[in-house]
Amino acid sequence: QEQLVESGGGLVQAGGSLRLSCAASGRTFSSYGMGWFRQAPGKEREFAAGITWLGTTYYIDSVKGRFTISRDNAKNAVYLQMNSLKPDDTAVYYCAAATRRLARAPSDYDYWGQGTQVTVSS
Repeated sequence: QEQLVESGGGLVQAGGSLRLSCAASGRTFSSYGMGWFRQAPGKEREFAAGITWLGTTYYIDSVKGRFTISRDNAKNAVYLQMNSLKPDDTAVYYCAAATRRLARAPSDYDYWGQGTQVTVSS
């Protein structure tokens, strides 16, 4: 059974950093595009960062220059390095996998993790 498991969330002060990890199992995701989404209380789930199977990265404007998505196909894993965190980054962060290239919409993604909470205090 395919599974994505996120880890690395937590509580951090504004300006701090966190590194999220997503471990995949049940299938090889090296040929999938991978993405990180986030959902704040009372808001819709939004795309934050994506990486194609070839390693091309893309981000929403609000995280450009602060977040970096990467992948290690040998470990079947994807990461999100988050620097200069802001209170507005507070959300549950989800890892997802898509066969569609440069996927941004939640409906583009086929597999999802359960999420990890990131809380940024001011």
